[in-house]
Amino acid sequence: MPRPHVLVARAVFPEVVERLRAHFEVEDNPGDIIYSAAELSARLQGKQGAFTTGSERIDAALLDANAQLRAVCNMAVGYNNFDVDACTARGVLCTNTPDVLTETTADFGFALMMATARRISESEHYLRRGEWTRWAYDMFTGRDVHAATLGILGMGRIVQPIARRAALGIGMRVIYHNRSRLAAEQEAPIGARYVDKATLLAQADHLVLVLPYSAASHHAIGAAELAQMKPTATLTNIARGGIVDDAALAQALRERRIAAAGLDVFEGEPQLNPALLDLPSVVLTPHIASASVATRRAMANLAADNLIAALTGGAPPTPINPQVLASR
Repeated sequence: MPRPHVLVARAVFPEVVERLRAHFEVEDNPGDIIYSAAELSARLQGKQGAFTTGSERIDAALLDANAQLRAVCNMAVGYNNFDVDACTARGVLCTNTPDVLTETTADFGFALMMATARRISESEHYLRRGEWTRWAYDMFTGRDVHAATLGILGMGRIVQPIARRAALGIGMRVIYHNRSRLAAEQEAPIGARYVDKATLLAQADHLVLVLPYSAASHHAIGAAELAQMKPTATLTNIARGGIVDDAALAQALRERRIAAAGLDVFEGEPQLNPALLDLPSVVLTPHIASASVATRRAMANLAADNLIAALTGGAPPTPINPQVLASR
């Protein structure tokens, strides 16, 4: 019986590619070329599976041009690059890599929030430019994090560890808003208090965003929401670009209607609103919240586990549309 053919759409750990070669005929991409939609479709011709990242858009047009495709497996927890409805309608399994990046992303989110609050990036640039010549009582005074109020919009896997670090580690008060409230046994250990969105925005000293991107969450933080925040508040986004209206955020920061922002994700990334580059009160990182060696390796291996199971009759560990498996 011929072996399935798969595409590894971006460069990934060589040992993971070799794992896939033990099961499939593999076309990989060691040069890490980002394929255009047409190139990706052409590369997928004759392939039953794809190992993807957030840069590969899997939509109805691509699926119709590659009717033999059976599984697309993202090396990411997010999957807004997949048209899941189109995949499901065509019997294509979608998978992602949740859980394995939770603690690492929580570490990064907390670090980004603290760097933003304490003006670490801004002060480092000042020092590197050779401008530090003397001490001053108000030099780069920032906002305290300990004993402050942490506001969380969304309360999924990644944010709960952030809340735990905040409440148990440095004594922050934790409030949150989510579409659904956590169970009491999840709230109690960290003292998290559920509030409506308006209360969250008004009371948070440091607002952290971790909610999935969808049409409903597009610009969940826009001009109106920013106007409800304290002028001393900070905003940290480790969720997805598009959840924040970056243009409105840049304007609010420029007018000092909020104090600072830490951003790991952007609308239209890797492009970003150039107004953000001109603002010293913004800490910018290139979507690296899960970027530890151990975690990225775990993500790659989980994506490989999903692809191997999907095309060899096994049970993929983390399916997004498991109803496809039931219909096979």
